[in-house]
Amino acid sequence: MRQKHLKSKTPFEILAITITSILGIIVIIPFVLLIISSLTDNKTLDQYGYSFWPRKFSLDAYSYLMTNVSTIGRAYGITLLITAVGVCASLIITSMLAYPLSRKDYPLRGVQAFLVFFTMIFNGGLVPTYLIYTTIFHIKNTLFGLLIPGLLMSGFYIMIMKTYFASSIPHEIIESGHIDGAGEFKVFYSIVLPISLPILATVGLLVGVNYWNDWFNGLIYITNPKLFSIQNLLNRMLQDIQFLQATAGQNAESAETLSKIPTTTIRMAIAVIGSLPVLVVYPFFQKYFAKGMTMGAVKG
Repeated sequence: MRQKHLKSKTPFEILAITITSILGIIVIIPFVLLIISSLTDNKTLDQYGYSFWPRKFSLDAYSYLMTNVSTIGRAYGITLLITAVGVCASLIITSMLAYPLSRKDYPLRGVQAFLVFFTMIFNGGLVPTYLIYTTIFHIKNTLFGLLIPGLLMSGFYIMIMKTYFASSIPHEIIESGHIDGAGEFKVFYSIVLPISLPILATVGLLVGVNYWNDWFNGLIYITNPKLFSIQNLLNRMLQDIQFLQATAGQNAESAETLSKIPTTTIRMAIAVIGSLPVLVVYPFFQKYFAKGMTMGAVKG
């Protein structure tokens, strides 16, 4: 049956499937090696190097992380909250701005499109941005420090969504809504959004990954350990290990503490914990992601 299915493919399709399969394997291999390394004994890993089968199985890295299970649980909760709120807020703002830009009868379409495009090329810089957020909006050491700066809305996502609205939603559907007495918001909420699930899922996934992987905003806006996201907490653990390694030769206490930490495998375990939720969620959005990216890039 499979051979019959392959015979129905053109040579180009077979070549494309082969190439993408090879690339898929190349992408998966590092994740497999990462997970296996995190499950390997630290001394064995230092002695024999990385392999696709652990010479000595060990959960020491995860056991060490679980000694801070309450701290990690709180950091996970903060990250989940920020990601959920950020994705919802970003989709609302992005879609409500992209929709009028997709309408040719909107009088300010050209000006606003230029302003959105301008933000994709230029920004005020880190220092002015930091001063505005901390001295005017006072988001330092608040959850808004993880939510707002640089991630709430992106000109790139607006342009993708605007292109999708313009190319995939017939104007006749919008006119039919107006004929039935619906206002602009009613048309947008009841007609446009329900048939735009692919692009909403695509942008939502991209924004969610950005929020989940973000550590820079937490680094410069958050100093209270109780407000650390999972990425900031794991990054702080790595910094502590690097500090112990740097001072181990000069401080006997640091050397003793360092000997109890699986320094190599814990890096792998931290990477697994940080990336695993995204890997679990992505397959559920894959079909929407592919469709949204394809249709959103057909024409501008």
